[in-house]
Amino acid sequence: MEIPNSHKFFQNTGCKYFPCHPIKAGEAFNCLFCYCPMNPYEDCPGTPRYIRKENGAVIKDCTGCLFPHRPENYEKIVAFLKDKIKTAGG
Repeated sequence: MEIPNSHKFFQNTGCKYFPCHPIKAGEAFNCLFCYCPMNPYEDCPGTPRYIRKENGAVIKDCTGCLFPHRPENYEKIVAFLKDKIKTAGG
C-alpha cells in the first residue's frame, strides 16, 4: 500500500528523544531531518540563535528551531540544499 508523500515525512515516536523540541499536543512533527542538513549554513531559513562564548567563539543553537520538523517545509529544505550545491559548483 502506497502512502502519499511518505518520502517527505517520518515520525519516530519510539525514539528516546522524541520529541526533541517542545511541540503542542497533536502537532505533526517530522523526524526525517533528525540532524538538520542546514546546520552548517548561517543563512539557513530556520530560526537559530547565535551564542558568543567567553572565549569569543560563536556557536549556532538550533534548540528552539522547528523549521526542519514541520512537514510543509520539506520542499523548502530540498530547494535550499540544491541551491547550496549549485553555488558550490556541484
